Amino acid sequence: MADRTESSIVVVAAPGDVLDVIADFDAYPEWTGAVQAADVVEEYEDGWASQVRFTLDAGVLKDTYTLAYEWDVDENGTGTVSWNLVEATVLKAMDGSYRLRENGSGTEVTYTLAVDLRVPMLGMLRRKAEKVIIDTALNELKKRVEG
Repeated sequence: MADRTESSIVVVAAPGDVLDVIADFDAYPEWTGAVQAADVVEEYEDGWASQVRFTLDAGVLKDTYTLAYEWDVDENGTGTVSWNLVEATVLKAMDGSYRLRENGSGTEVTYTLAVDLRVPMLGMLRRKAEKVIIDTALNELKKRVEG
């Protein structure tokens, strides 16, 4: 699963504000179109989520899956939040990250994603699906933070 899809967007807010929205998993169903539920299963000692279970309904793709998170972020919110798949029904792999970097007008958020399904899918179609997922997620994140 070497192929990854990546896209960036500038959010007019401080990195810490963007990070707060990313870390507030309970609120995901309010602002992400496909996530029906997000439950923190385990936390690190510092309070960051270490594992989160998601219920996804993206039309043709429905699944319940658990992601393990790593938080390599500074006090101001810059850095990287990364995740990988722990378990799922339909997904075989899901590795991704949000990279937050200060930008003159706010925060540049770069989203990287690689997804593999248990059912065969052409690489070109998988990358196109990843691009739609990423662009939708970035636009929803921007709207939530700036809204």
